[in-house]
Amino acid sequence: MRAPPPNILFLLTDNQRNDLLGCAGNPIIKTPNIDRLAASGVRFENAFCTSPICAASRASYLTGTYEKRHRFTFLTPPLQSAYTDISYPATLKMAGYRTGLIGKFGIATNGIAPSLQDEDTVEKMFDVFENYEHWTEEGYEIRQPDGSVRHLTDITGDKTIDFLRTHQSDYPGQPFCLSISFNAPHAQDNDPRYYIWPATENPLYTETQIPEPFNAHPDFFRQLPKFLLETESRARWQKRYSTSEDYQRNMRGLYRMVSGVDRNIGRILEAMDQLSLSDNTVVIFASDHGMYYGDRGLSDCWQLNEQSIRIPLIVFDPRDAEDNRSLIREELALNIDIAPTILELANLDASDKMQGKSLVPLLRDEKVDWRKAFFCEHRFHRADIPKSEGIRTKRWKYIRYYEQQPVYEELYDLRKDPHESFNLARDPRPSDQLNRLRRRCDKMCAECA
Repeated sequence: MRAPPPNILFLLTDNQRNDLLGCAGNPIIKTPNIDRLAASGVRFENAFCTSPICAASRASYLTGTYEKRHRFTFLTPPLQSAYTDISYPATLKMAGYRTGLIGKFGIATNGIAPSLQDEDTVEKMFDVFENYEHWTEEGYEIRQPDGSVRHLTDITGDKTIDFLRTHQSDYPGQPFCLSISFNAPHAQDNDPRYYIWPATENPLYTETQIPEPFNAHPDFFRQLPKFLLETESRARWQKRYSTSEDYQRNMRGLYRMVSGVDRNIGRILEAMDQLSLSDNTVVIFASDHGMYYGDRGLSDCWQLNEQSIRIPLIVFDPRDAEDNRSLIREELALNIDIAPTILELANLDASDKMQGKSLVPLLRDEKVDWRKAFFCEHRFHRADIPKSEGIRTKRWKYIRYYEQQPVYEELYDLRKDPHESFNLARDPRPSDQLNRLRRRCDKMCAECA
């Protein structure tokens, strides 16, 4: 007798770098519930987004395709139905799953309304669609009918638990795929506090001194090319990290926001236990992209350095054998791998248009021929956020800002220089390695379209 298809719970945070987890080696941050998922499942040590910006990365999660193919980011034409039709929720819904999204959809041009080709596209993908963003007028602090204030992270937890309870009572036996998209720990850009956490996390990190980044010294920033000295990343650094006091205040706030997400994940996991859903629900945890937290004298994302493109990624499948628990995989895993992974977990085929690879063989600890490199890109059109593309192998990183005149290139040996402090492309004599990666980047760029 064939086993019933699993439920799938996809937990996505916003702007959470890979190292903001206890299980990833951070000795300060408190994330016991996510750590428990890692201890019971598989954590990918080398997980990346292919485009370090919310909208493009979320479209890639949804469709399993590179930005070069789906062509969506802020202020672009809507995400085409050719890609939403092959998305993991649309495919699952067609196969009989009950699908839902709660939180930040992020595939929008104005921050709120979904930016899709057809009005019925959301209905094709989701049975339940509760889309909300933190940069509305209320931000993270949502006033309730009784006059009290509730944090958006806690509301997301509430709505998730409501979905699970309703599903168990009204749709018994039907598998579900629920995508939960926390707005946290994204900063509230229009509020001088920036990082606004739930009151429950007030006692955390009050006396903690959070170490400054490895390459935060002003000399490092001054060595950057002129076109990177006056970007939006630098403007946001001025507001958040330009003094030690600002750095500590904002990093403590950031840590509290992550811990608030973790606490709500604990609430969700407890509700699944109470509803007898845990034994057949695969839980995936990731973030849309990484961040500069003062690294390189910058803030936010948008560039292709490790801080921006590395993400946390954990998959817990309760059906796995004990031998496949608490694994750490070193392979290069990407955000575009999540859609085909979800579909294979549900015993469904991914569309040929998808460019990611299912992670299921790695979850099962099978020996497979895996990628040795990947293409990455940032194509958001804004004058103070320069566009770039590049390639990352296990050892090397090549980046080019292709709209600069002349093209500005970076080359890093990640084995010797994991913080990307020494740009080898500045050597007046082009190396064989630089030429090889240029050609490889050209080839992968063309293949990703």
